[in-house]
Amino acid sequence: MSKIDNIIILTGPTGTGKTDISIKIAQYIPEIEIISADSMQVYKYLNIGTDKPKYDILNKYVHHCIDLVEPSDNYDVMQYTKQAQQCIENTLYRDKKPLIVGGTGLYIKSLIKPIFNGPGRDQNIRNKLSELVKKKGNRVLYNQLAKYDPEYSNKISPNDTKRIIRALEVFYLTGKPLSYFHQNANSNKTETKYNYYIICIHMDRKKLYQKINERVEQMIDNGLIEETNRIIEKYKYKNINLNMLNSMQGLGYKQVISYLKGNISKEESVEMIKKETRNFAKRQLSWFKNQIPVDCWINLDDYKDIQECVEKILSIMREKGY
Repeated sequence: MSKIDNIIILTGPTGTGKTDISIKIAQYIPEIEIISADSMQVYKYLNIGTDKPKYDILNKYVHHCIDLVEPSDNYDVMQYTKQAQQCIENTLYRDKKPLIVGGTGLYIKSLIKPIFNGPGRDQNIRNKLSELVKKKGNRVLYNQLAKYDPEYSNKISPNDTKRIIRALEVFYLTGKPLSYFHQNANSNKTETKYNYYIICIHMDRKKLYQKINERVEQMIDNGLIEETNRIIEKYKYKNINLNMLNSMQGLGYKQVISYLKGNISKEESVEMIKKETRNFAKRQLSWFKNQIPVDCWINLDDYKDIQECVEKILSIMREKGY
């Protein structure tokens, strides 16, 4: 079994080039196996909008936690945590070296800290709450949550339908607010099985926003609209509401679906994707600063090129036993 002092997690806001950097690292360390920490790349067929590594890259370098489930399937942080931990253990057992790469903060936090293992899903409750959203809007559900769990409601947006429904579901199933379970989880001193060393890549905000804008344009040119339409056609006759799928809440797909339905123009959808992706990157950076114990911040602006940045990360990894 491989002996490494710390398992490296490479994270950072969307658009900072984590995937490209991880592939360059794998070129220098052949034993590397990449474990994705991206909540959208777990879905099959969502390739362009998730900026998933191309097939030739996936075939050349071992990747885990990518293309796990159908877009119609539910996949949550608890499933990810279990699967990622198994991948880490199996990788080490085969004398390989895991490198966790991705920007989904909750996935990363679930690996390094205990997480609330709450009650399972109740589809009847979810369906009723979803219908209420359709009829009366998010605000009605958010007001319910504020009544039953004011502490948690203050932490999330009134527009975060997914989290509002989950919090109400927990309350209706247990009679206790979600914040109660979070507090118990935070007081749990369970030790994690591995030591983690977290590297967070970031860059000047204006440069990042420009890069995000350019990447969105490239995704459109690469066929994001066509990819989304294929997914719509796939589920057209299966009586599945795409708006309720977690997979279709991803940046890009939600806005393109709105365009394909005729609700907005193509230009409006593209601008919405750019704006919401920029906002998402801002929230990611805030999460990394406040929710995750980052060990090393790497500002891309401090390096003359990506190669120099890669060499810095490689030096850190070698210190940690890679």
